[in-house]
Amino acid sequence: MESPNPYAVAGVDTEAGDLAVELMKAAVGRTHGPEVIGGVGGFAGLFDASALRDYAHPLLATSTDGVGTKVAIAQAIDKHDTIGQDLVGMVVDDIVVVGARPLFMTDYIACGKVVPQRIADIVAGIAHGCAETGTALVGGETAEHPGLLGVDDYDVAGAATGVVEAGAVLGADRVRTGDVVLALASSGLHSNGYSLVRHILSEAGIGYRDDAPELGSSWGEALLEPTRLYTQPLLRLIDRLDGGVHSLSHVTGGGIAANLARVLPAGTWVEVDRSTWMPPAVFQSLAERGGLALTDTEGTWNLGIGFLAVVDAAQAHDATAALRAGGIPTWQVGVVGDGPLPAGEFSQGAKGVDGGAVRLVGSYADGAR
Repeated sequence: MESPNPYAVAGVDTEAGDLAVELMKAAVGRTHGPEVIGGVGGFAGLFDASALRDYAHPLLATSTDGVGTKVAIAQAIDKHDTIGQDLVGMVVDDIVVVGARPLFMTDYIACGKVVPQRIADIVAGIAHGCAETGTALVGGETAEHPGLLGVDDYDVAGAATGVVEAGAVLGADRVRTGDVVLALASSGLHSNGYSLVRHILSEAGIGYRDDAPELGSSWGEALLEPTRLYTQPLLRLIDRLDGGVHSLSHVTGGGIAANLARVLPAGTWVEVDRSTWMPPAVFQSLAERGGLALTDTEGTWNLGIGFLAVVDAAQAHDATAALRAGGIPTWQVGVVGDGPLPAGEFSQGAKGVDGGAVRLVGSYADGAR
């Protein structure tokens, strides 16, 4: 009689893990160009860095992040094919902030039990996001943690590396008084503020499978709207404006003001004009059910702005037109000022950065942009 596998008895199914790899191989392979050496399954991913010789002074940019508690909604409605794109948005879109072009990414999935199709769906979403951003998915890890995570629980994280010419790094040092601040529309909540979302719906007695008529779907489907990916449109914009893009801000945790302040030089300030846009319905519906004003959520949600670009004023019209032509609604929300701060409270010093000062002013538009 064959002895049982003691690891399987302990709750770890290595055969399920192997099947998950087989199911995801095709999706991962589609992100590979000739720079990827060895394919899927090695202990380490290999990427041919010969192209870096074309740079006079290449700097590597790196970022790591996760998706946060948005995964709880995917688990609740058993829909896992978009979480991967959210992960790419959180990781790769941070790299383009400094003007870097992404090279490769790796992922990590921790779960209570490997369900092969579920893992394959998650990784397929990551691969889709990598293909959209021009990033090779060169490796990853799926770890089964029985007893630590429930059988349907998982979390995802990733890390990516990109490259930028040293003389082309974007940042606060390039920003000048009079520069225009452009807002790039988000696709929804992206991957931030979901602990507040879940609290609001729980307190209101709303389930993720319940209909949300004002959103045209169930609550779960609306909340799983995947993160818009900005990397390729922004890289094209950087090339097009040839020095006209001065700094970029990814609007993630902390909201619009705190994230913009990080990419402005100390001594400058911006007043972001709320009247230039109307936060999408999902934000309005959530705030209403939580008994909150939209202004109460400005430090938590992106409220319809996923990225901010600080550009030369003379090129702002061209930049707006180019981004809109690329499918991203874009509009002006402010201008960089300097000198004494206007009276009132500003957000400043976010994430340990001694940058500029930002506040939102006015009232949100009551109609379409």
